[in-house]
Amino acid sequence: MEVDCVDICCGLTWGDEGKGKIVSQLSKFGNYDFVCRWSGGNNAGHTVYVDDKQYSTHLIPSGIFYGVKSIIGPGCVVNYESFMKELHYLQENGFDTTLVKISPYAHVVTDAHIEEDTQKYSQTLGTTGNGIGPCYRDKHLRVGKRVIDCMDVFQDFIWDERLYGNVLCEGAQGFWLDIDYGNYPYVTSSNTLPYGACSLGFPPTKIRNIYGAAKIYDTRVGYDPDFSEELLENDELCKLGETGHEFGTTTGRRRIVNYLNLDKLIQAINISGTHYLIISKVDIACEVGVFKYYFKNTLHSCQNIRCMKSCLIEIIKHHTDVTDVVFSSKPTEI
Repeated sequence: MEVDCVDICCGLTWGDEGKGKIVSQLSKFGNYDFVCRWSGGNNAGHTVYVDDKQYSTHLIPSGIFYGVKSIIGPGCVVNYESFMKELHYLQENGFDTTLVKISPYAHVVTDAHIEEDTQKYSQTLGTTGNGIGPCYRDKHLRVGKRVIDCMDVFQDFIWDERLYGNVLCEGAQGFWLDIDYGNYPYVTSSNTLPYGACSLGFPPTKIRNIYGAAKIYDTRVGYDPDFSEELLENDELCKLGETGHEFGTTTGRRRIVNYLNLDKLIQAINISGTHYLIISKVDIACEVGVFKYYFKNTLHSCQNIRCMKSCLIEIIKHHTDVTDVVFSSKPTEI
């Protein structure tokens, strides 16, 4: 058996774009044999809806909600306590956690990593304090511990590293948090672009569709000079954040809101190779009555959502090779 095709869902902005909801819907209807995470750790957070009930995960892929094998890949980092807490949460809610497996080559986040992150980086860089950066540092220094080195605690979850059939890959964070492309050093510690998914063990020629996720406005959690706290004094942006319940899934921190930056979105679409662009939170823009976006470093304003959709589609299709642009309000509309 071999891999037939791979679909990838990635974030195109600063995370919190609704990737979990997209992957949840694709998992439900896409006939996948595996849903895999390729990077990050429990610093990420996905909120999904199953039968109108909300669930939150941080490391375990969203395929678990639909009975699909859910793989944590070799590019991920895993904290045992956090992983087990999430596993028990899913078990208590009736999901089959025997489907969850971890690559033996994923690295292990230790208590020392968490302590260092909390004391040194959470305040200065706005990290989640979950030890992700120090763990990746030790990985690249070649002094880290891998899951295979901790068989005594992870032995029931070891993945045999074989993919087959149809595979869906689930990204963490977003394009502009990528260690290479983001506003360094205010970035995450891993690669968030879809090419990173190949670390799961398939060639790029197997990639069929790349689904890129964005919102109709931008948000950012954690410190970043490009998202200054002056934005918190903008009444329109604050209203978007309040109405859209813009708080981090992992930390609960308030997200700073800005108008959609179309210049950055276009760049992210083109570099990531996005085929299908999914723009969510349309209902929030309508409820607040704010229809604005940046293009060529100029703030543009539209009279209504119909006008804004039309403008966005025209500009995006002119500057990218996307197959389609989908606007959504509710998770079930994706």
